[in-house]
Amino acid sequence: MNTAPKLELLLLRHGATEWALSGRHTGLTDLPLLPEGEAEARALAPVLARQRFAAVLVSPLQRARRTAELAGLGAQARVCPDLQEWDYGRYEGITTAAIREQVPGWTVWSHGCPDGESCPQVEKRCQRVIALAESLAAPQAPAVALVAHAHILRSLAGTWLGLGAAGGALLNLNTATISVLGQERERRTVVRWNASVATAAS
Repeated sequence: MNTAPKLELLLLRHGATEWALSGRHTGLTDLPLLPEGEAEARALAPVLARQRFAAVLVSPLQRARRTAELAGLGAQARVCPDLQEWDYGRYEGITTAAIREQVPGWTVWSHGCPDGESCPQVEKRCQRVIALAESLAAPQAPAVALVAHAHILRSLAGTWLGLGAAGGALLNLNTATISVLGQERERRTVVRWNASVATAAS
C-alpha cells in the first residue's frame, strides 16, 4: 500500500519591486522590495499562519527571502538555489517590448535568453525542486511552501502539470499572491492560482 504523503505545493511570489512594477525582467539582479511590496508580504502572514508546512523553500534573492520573513515564514525558511529567478542573460533589466524591437515575437518561453537560460534548463531546476519537496513532505504536514519569483514559479507549475516549463506561459502570476498545486487521485492539478490575500482568505 502506498503511504507516501500527497504533496501540496504552496507557491508565493514575492512582493513588489521597482522592476516588477515597470515590467523589466528581473533575474539575478538582487533588488529589494518596495515599501508597498513589504506591505503586501506582511498581509500574507494571517493567511499563512493557518497552514502547517513540512518545509519552506526560498529563493536566495533578497526580495524572496524578505517576503518569507514578513509573511511569517522566516523561522522555517531554507534557501533553495534552484528557486532563483530565470537567468535572463543579456535581457536582464529590459522589458519585453524593448526586446521585441530587435526580436519580433520574442517570449522567454519560446526563445530563451542569450547568455542566460532556456526553457529546458529551467525545467531541470523545477524538477529538482519538486523532487526535493516530495522528499520533505510528511503525512502530518504534506504541504511545502515555495517563495520565489514569477517566471520560475510559472515554470514550476507547468512542470508539475506535465506541460514542461513552457506551460508556464499559460499562467499569469501577480506579486504577493498565493497559488496551490495539488493532486486529485493520481493526477497533478492546480488547486488555486494567483489568489490575492482577500481571495486566499475566503
